[in-house]
Amino acid sequence: MPLSDNFGRSIHDLRISITDRCNYRCVYCRTGTNGAAYAELPFEDYLRMARILVGLGITKIRLTGGEPLLRKGIVEFVRDLAKLRTSEGKKPEIALTTNGHLLAEIAQPLKDGGLDRVTVSMDAVDPERFARITRVPNGYESVLAGVRASRQAGLDPVKINCVLLRGFNEDQIIPFGMFAREERVMVRFIEFMPLEEDRVWTPEIVVALDEIVSRMAEYLPLEEIAHERSETARRYRFSDGVGEIGIIAPVSHPFCGHCSRIRITSDGKLRTCLFSVWDHDVHELMRRGATDEKLTEFIVTVVEKKEERHHIGEPGFVPASRTMVHIGG
Repeated sequence: MPLSDNFGRSIHDLRISITDRCNYRCVYCRTGTNGAAYAELPFEDYLRMARILVGLGITKIRLTGGEPLLRKGIVEFVRDLAKLRTSEGKKPEIALTTNGHLLAEIAQPLKDGGLDRVTVSMDAVDPERFARITRVPNGYESVLAGVRASRQAGLDPVKINCVLLRGFNEDQIIPFGMFAREERVMVRFIEFMPLEEDRVWTPEIVVALDEIVSRMAEYLPLEEIAHERSETARRYRFSDGVGEIGIIAPVSHPFCGHCSRIRITSDGKLRTCLFSVWDHDVHELMRRGATDEKLTEFIVTVVEKKEERHHIGEPGFVPASRTMVHIGG
């Protein structure tokens, strides 16, 4: 039986964090003093979870972190995931979210192993600004090389995720529009969410969807194009037909009603919402010797109780029990 929750939403997207280590210390994500906080599991444990979940109707798997390319053996893991088959006998779609710093040399092996798509987190197209955000010198050139290597490997469409913060990098909107057209990638702007280690989020920091569209129109007008109901991003094409951007707007335009996602953390906890205040320990059951049938029963019960929506910006909002880097982007 395909996974679904008590609100009638079909659950078919899985995100697996394979580490919460990261080689960047982006200022909106990490304080610079906190490192890895949770364990990493052997790849065979993630693979077992993925196999069970694909059997329950998962059709898309995204590997995240931390920075997933820090894990040795990731190409072999992708190859093993690519051997899984859905109930329709198809390979699940396999994607990766990365900061891109180590991507250039591994993009082609990942593609050969069965990776379908890649998303690169990149919050400025100015090298100096990029270094200030990531707190890593000379990283921009490495990431740009990774983006280009991904396109050359055929990991299309290559997506670029940019988190916007007012007073910090909102002046990068138009440069990113130019970048999307020049590099033939899809840039997606993300509204800043309260998931950072410092817990400094306020509504005033958020650069909202309508403002992004308006600012980009100063460069070239945008035309909204159709997207899947469960897709997180609203999609736009430039009026001359060259280039596309997306806007992920969980704060100003929540999409919880069509959410199709669940997450596995690096230490094997199941989370049914990015803003969950509790985890569900699948790995502990595995450690105790649970059969696949018991794990399936546990997962189905947990997913049925998936939260209806988040409560960002509302009175009494309770932050997620983990910050973004420890959940998996």
